[in-house]
Amino acid sequence: MREAVESEINRIISILVEDQTSDGSWDYAFDTGIATDAYMIILLRTLELNDELLIQALVKRILSKQEQNGAWKLFHDEDSGNLSATVEAYYALLYSGYRIADEKEMVAARKFILSMGGIEKTGMFTKILLSLTGQLPWQSNFPFPIEIILFPISYSINFYDFSVFGRANLAPILILYDRKYQKKTKQSPDLSDLVVNRGAFQQENYEESEEWRSFYSSMKVQLQKQTNNPKNAHGIAMERSKQYMLNHIEADGTLYSYFSATFLMIFAFLSIGYTKDHPVITKAIKGLKSMACQIDDHIHMQYTTADVWNTSLISHALQDAGVPFSSQVVQRANNYLLSRQQFKFGDWAIHNPNTLPGGWGFSNINTINPDVDDTTMSLRSIRNLVKSHSFYQQAWYRGVNWALSMQNDDGGWPAFERNVDNKLLSFAPIQGAEYLLLDPSSADLTGRTLEFFRNYTHINNEHPAVKKGLKWLIDDQKPDGSWYGRWGICYIYGTWAALAGMSACGKSIADPVVKKAMVWLKMIQNEDGGWGESCKSDINKKYVPLGESTLTHTAWAVDAMILMSNEITPEIRRGIEYLIRSGDKQDWTTAYPKGQGMAGGFYIHYHSYRYIWPLLALSHFKEKF
Repeated sequence: MREAVESEINRIISILVEDQTSDGSWDYAFDTGIATDAYMIILLRTLELNDELLIQALVKRILSKQEQNGAWKLFHDEDSGNLSATVEAYYALLYSGYRIADEKEMVAARKFILSMGGIEKTGMFTKILLSLTGQLPWQSNFPFPIEIILFPISYSINFYDFSVFGRANLAPILILYDRKYQKKTKQSPDLSDLVVNRGAFQQENYEESEEWRSFYSSMKVQLQKQTNNPKNAHGIAMERSKQYMLNHIEADGTLYSYFSATFLMIFAFLSIGYTKDHPVITKAIKGLKSMACQIDDHIHMQYTTADVWNTSLISHALQDAGVPFSSQVVQRANNYLLSRQQFKFGDWAIHNPNTLPGGWGFSNINTINPDVDDTTMSLRSIRNLVKSHSFYQQAWYRGVNWALSMQNDDGGWPAFERNVDNKLLSFAPIQGAEYLLLDPSSADLTGRTLEFFRNYTHINNEHPAVKKGLKWLIDDQKPDGSWYGRWGICYIYGTWAALAGMSACGKSIADPVVKKAMVWLKMIQNEDGGWGESCKSDINKKYVPLGESTLTHTAWAVDAMILMSNEITPEIRRGIEYLIRSGDKQDWTTAYPKGQGMAGGFYIHYHSYRYIWPLLALSHFKEKF
């Protein structure tokens, strides 16, 4: 087995070395399906920007993902298809002008849409798309008034109680809802034949709970207290929403480097009088186009780029696999990472005002939105250079201090901002509110952050942050022994990260918490030696097996077992054999999403993961056994 393990490690290393780009990074695709491809076509056609080569390429990719029943799916084992994704794809294909309604694939898509209840049954974001492009009337209300942006931080809900992702998307949405803006063109398709019950739209409201109606009334009272002139407050809120967007545009013209936020921002600016030729809008469109990437023979519009995340993970994995930190490939990667450390005060400082910047963000573009995961992973990557290079030492201390300062009051770590977990927002009648609006402590962030501090810094088990973090992690374990992972799929991911943190804090297989987790991992191992988990886990809030093994899930599970085992168990051996046997396979399991942004709505296929996580698991196996 030793020879086979070393051979697979070397094979993966050679691929990664070959794929490094000229600036030292890795730009593997951040693949979120066809939604962004569809939105790009709709944006270009609505603004009458006829980039035909791009539109044709996106049409080709969208069609390549259609199922036999006419639908589009978010993930392979989604039951019959996804209504919102199918409506978005159908709309984009019609609007492109390169497909007409009576073609076979369009007829099949339309039949699926109608069988699922029509476009009135789509999700919130699809309805916003349809409303702002004139296909549906705007719903008569929105769960938040635009004036919420004026509420002080001391109020029970305010704009900065939303997650950074929530703010980025809600700032333009609040403007668009307020103005009920719509923009159609002579080429706009007619989607009226996709409506099953048009009367349902005339005065449709969001479904509000009694708790939310009560709180909405209290928000109105708060607005009255803020000013004696509500009309004046409305104008101020509009201006502040506009300024929020302008103040958070990155150098490439995108809003926070998020596709959805930038798309919405463009329409929000159009709604307040900007022309399509305004520099803010033209630069935003150029920024979106710059996020195009090639996947196989197709062009895909990425939701954002994942260059920093890919590079920090790969540099760390290569070094763990024995590639010297003095090698050219690692030096170039770490120089790239050093250039991406952030030194601006972003919104994170509102809840963490006494700390200097020093974190890393996710994308190649971002300069104001660091996150804990990218920061600790980048620090892992530069660790070997700290003692001998003063500029790496400065970067190290600023990064460590920033990550440590981001611990939530409950003891866990969030992704982007401290203490953004206002339980009142769980009542908000917004699709995916817990994902869009909140950034709570999570097992994946907490486990990996603890593992970083214990294995790579001088912080010991007696440090208050470690004690609090470990307690939070233990308390967060599910009854079956697993942990839920917020940013991956899903319980295997969270359990691996949690056990990594617990192992670094000195917990062993003798600990009841660890033993329970190990029993769970053994129980869900597949007959072929691998592991696989469905995206349905995230939707159902319980573990759902995929029915097939994947490289990434297997690597997470077997790595957790390696960390906690004192010998090569049959489960570890079978898992390692699966990774070796399946390393070069190409099928639907290798393209299956392993990351998520919003359950039931937003999933991510990281093209780098099939290399990174097996390399780390195999390296840890070799080192330990």
